[in-house]
Amino acid sequence: MTVSSNPQAQHYDRILDDYDRHYYDPDSLQYRERFILKPLLEGLALGGKRVADLASGSGETSLYLTRRFPGIQLSGFDVSPEACRRYESRVGAPARQLDLTLGEYDGPTFDAAIIMGGLHHCAKHLPETLQTIGRMLAPGGTLLMFEPNRDYLLEPVRQFWYGRDHYFDQDAEAALSHDDLLKAGAGAFESERLQYFGGPAFFLIYNSLVLRVPHSVKAHISPALMSAEALYGRLPMRWAFASFLARWTRR
Repeated sequence: MTVSSNPQAQHYDRILDDYDRHYYDPDSLQYRERFILKPLLEGLALGGKRVADLASGSGETSLYLTRRFPGIQLSGFDVSPEACRRYESRVGAPARQLDLTLGEYDGPTFDAAIIMGGLHHCAKHLPETLQTIGRMLAPGGTLLMFEPNRDYLLEPVRQFWYGRDHYFDQDAEAALSHDDLLKAGAGAFESERLQYFGGPAFFLIYNSLVLRVPHSVKAHISPALMSAEALYGRLPMRWAFASFLARWTRR
């Protein structure tokens, strides 16, 4: 399957405008920075490092990394040609159209790679996808990820929603179990850090596109929900959380 024939490329091109409006507005960006990026990047020094932004979309993650780590050397990769075009325009760094599910890569290697909710779009081809990423990372390189948690108590509801909402491609995407995902890497990666998260603000603020929450409503409910999210995050059970953060090392 070529990049151009991948249905995910066509699907993402169709929803890209709506996606950017909801996931990159001020309230969603605040959630993203506080509950995803800060804990995921804690303790890392990426200044001057070569970093691949996988499933990079329009480049919001790379823009954050640029602000946080002066001198970072970024490259974007996405299956969507329109996303690559927007990435280069916004970030001022190169972006390459790449289908991670093919298990192939012929470019330079990187010190680290970050993928924000992209692996679950490759759910039917996880061994090949992790093979691609393994080829992109230098030995000892870091893989950073955020993905939906298949062990979540409300996973049956999520599966029901996937099948009925046009913003999802049920044939290609599914929530992931961290432990099964690591096994799919065939020993090429070692887990360094794992954290589960995702409560009320995850759905009503960060995922406002899915629940069709208007921006005007988000602005009013965000402060209270952010406080509730911080309290919710103290729960000890993995099944209570919609998503997980993980940091892996390339063997």
